[in-house]
Amino acid sequence: MVERDKAKEFDYGGQAVMEGVMMRGRNSMAVAVRHPSGRIVIHNEPLESPLYTSRWWRLPFLRGLVILWDTLALGMRSLIYSANVALEEEEVEFRGPAVWGLVLVSLAFAIGIFFLLPLLLVGLIDRFITSALVSNLIEGVLRLGLFLGYIGLIGRLPDIGRFFAYHGAEHKTINAYEAGAPLDPASVAAYTTAHTRCGTGFLLFVLVLSILVFALLGRPPFIWRILSRLLLIPLIVSLVYEFIKFAARHQDNPLLRALVSPGLALQSLTTREPDEEMLEVAIAALESLLAAKEEG
Repeated sequence: MVERDKAKEFDYGGQAVMEGVMMRGRNSMAVAVRHPSGRIVIHNEPLESPLYTSRWWRLPFLRGLVILWDTLALGMRSLIYSANVALEEEEVEFRGPAVWGLVLVSLAFAIGIFFLLPLLLVGLIDRFITSALVSNLIEGVLRLGLFLGYIGLIGRLPDIGRFFAYHGAEHKTINAYEAGAPLDPASVAAYTTAHTRCGTGFLLFVLVLSILVFALLGRPPFIWRILSRLLLIPLIVSLVYEFIKFAARHQDNPLLRALVSPGLALQSLTTREPDEEMLEVAIAALESLLAAKEEG
């Protein structure tokens, strides 16, 4: 059983990958993947970029942007690594321009679909809407509907269902660790697949806050409406990250529990109950990360 040093406690996180789980600590990351042969393959890597080591990037409201980039860059690399292992292919080194290109394409796709497309759809009927507030609210509802519809649709695919089960294994393992429970499948299985710091809830709160913020901007010329959405995304991301971090530290507060409950409920769409082998993979990733003693 891994000892917990409360004086150096750190909020571990991670994500599901193809047939595996990535876990991230303060100074390192670990990816564990179930090889087709049945063994668990683990990759460890230190996080040495100034993005992770500089104190400036750990300041409130700046760290939220780091986490966003971290989720995209590390997540993309982990997915590529896991695909190579799961498909029994030679490991391909995806660093530098290749990763940057994939991340930028993914980010552009997400912004285009969930932020700009709703605005373009509203633009088709905007001349019939007399109220700027109503126009912005319709845009926000469309954005939220696209997000929920997308999650609900992809969750019906069998391969994505397994991916979501590994997501559940990641949450259960983190929940067990934070509760001080033994890191074995029997103990970890008893914990919930929901977690306050989940990226699903994070995205939901980003979309909800964007509705409130954009509703106050009136109805400037269309090009300025587009620019306002693009320019305010970093601010909204930073605010949501600080809120979720605060809420996770004060989960006993009834008001905060009520505020984060929609994000927890939404995770029922992006997590599944994992089997024992999936839990073994998630535990292996976290134990490998803890063994690196990256907290110190």
